[in-house]
Amino acid sequence: MRVERLTYNKIKIFLTFDDLKERGISKDEIWQDIPKVHQLFRDMMTEADDEVGFKADGPIAVEVFALPAQGMVVIVTKGHNEYELEDEYDDDYIEMQVTLDESDEIFYEFSSFEDVIALAKRLKPLNLDGGVLYSFEDCFYLKFEEHDLTEIELDTLIALMAEFGNSSTITSHRVIEYGKALMDSHAISQINKYFN
Repeated sequence: MRVERLTYNKIKIFLTFDDLKERGISKDEIWQDIPKVHQLFRDMMTEADDEVGFKADGPIAVEVFALPAQGMVVIVTKGHNEYELEDEYDDDYIEMQVTLDESDEIFYEFSSFEDVIALAKRLKPLNLDGGVLYSFEDCFYLKFEEHDLTEIELDTLIALMAEFGNSSTITSHRVIEYGKALMDSHAISQINKYFN
C-alpha cells in the first residue's frame, strides 16, 4: 500500500492485489459491504494519518479506480466541516460517496530508461512489441491497451513490467497531457531495434 498526498484535503492510495490478498480479500469482495472491507478502509485511513498526516474526520468522498491485474487506486477527498467542534462527529461513522472506474490500459512507471531497455529485451522473445512510451517528471511510462493482448500475454506483460517498474499511480491522461510522447506506437520493437 502506497499513500501520497495530492492536496491539503486529498490523498491517493495505491493498493496492489497482493495487498488485498494479504488481508484475505478477493477482487470481487472489495466491492461488497462486508466487515473485512470496512477494516481495510480503516487501515488505509490509519496509514494515511501515520504517513502523511491525513485525518479522515468529517465527510469524505472516495473514488476507486480498478487497474486490471495491477490493483486499484483509491482517492480520498475530505469535505469541509460545517461544525467547528470535532466532538460533533462519531469516530465510527464516516460518510462516503463512492465512484468506481475501471481502466482498460496497462500503465507502468520506470525510474530510468535503462529499465525500459531491459524490459524490451525480455519482451522480444515473446513477440510483444507494442506500447507507447512517454516521459514525464524524470520518469518513463509505458502504456499498453488491454484489448490488444491475449490473457496470457497480459499476465506475462504485467509480471515482466512489475519486475522493472511499478504500476503508475499517475493517470495516463496526466502524462499524455503534460508529458512527452517519445514513441507513439510499437515502442518495444523500436527500443529493441535501436538499443538491443
